[in-house]
Amino acid sequence: MSFELRGVTVRYSPALPRLALSDVTLSIAQGEQLALIGPSGAGKTTLLHTLAFARSIDGGSLRALDAEPWGLSSSGRHALRARLFLAPQTPPLPPRQRVVTAVLAGRLPQWSLLKAITSLFKPADPQAAYDALSRFNLQDKLYARVDRLSGGERQRCSLARLLVSNAQALLVDEPLSALDPALAQQTLDVLRQEARARNATLVCSLHQVELARAHFPRIVGLRNGRVVFDAPRDAVSDQMIAALYQQSDREAQVSVGEEPEIGAGRGFASGCY
Repeated sequence: MSFELRGVTVRYSPALPRLALSDVTLSIAQGEQLALIGPSGAGKTTLLHTLAFARSIDGGSLRALDAEPWGLSSSGRHALRARLFLAPQTPPLPPRQRVVTAVLAGRLPQWSLLKAITSLFKPADPQAAYDALSRFNLQDKLYARVDRLSGGERQRCSLARLLVSNAQALLVDEPLSALDPALAQQTLDVLRQEARARNATLVCSLHQVELARAHFPRIVGLRNGRVVFDAPRDAVSDQMIAALYQQSDREAQVSVGEEPEIGAGRGFASGCY
């Protein structure tokens, strides 16, 4: 089993009574591919960060990669985290860094400190970075600076880091937000092919419901921090989707000034913050 959550609760903060996740129960098998969908503020980003134990739980239990991360020491949890790759919606790429260096950061958990430092000055494996970028049609950006990339190029550069990692679980948050339809299709194809090739678990949050239904065999719908449905895509009806996104008058009132999802815009690559 890749992940198992039982009644997981996560608070925004001790000072805020509202829950980011409430009584979430999910089992995700190794090698499984599933999409998280739901309205903004539903808890998708928080759930991804919880799966990556970048956010502690306030109730319930979590097992990840056959271990209980919150029962481990800090060093043990860090070692376990190195087997994951969390790709945030806003990639934390240093703007003045070369793309080749940014991509190879996906291998930092596998490298010694000396090799990591040396690679900053002389990239350790530029061919691997080139090959990863080529799968997203970005090979010509190998030695460009990150701050010279468009938003969509930065997103795909971040995902190229995933390709050079050896992670067993790929947790990807809104990878298509800056991409046109053709690039969105290509990106999902690459992610799914890579996960299948290494038998890695792929959990991907998406706002594009039709792409989620077209590409992922299992769909989990979230709303107000709760799992509304968890079903094979063929069992997810248009009525279920409409109900998931229907906003009540009360929700419309409280959505103004709503707290952002925990961890939004932050993340780590294969255990490296």
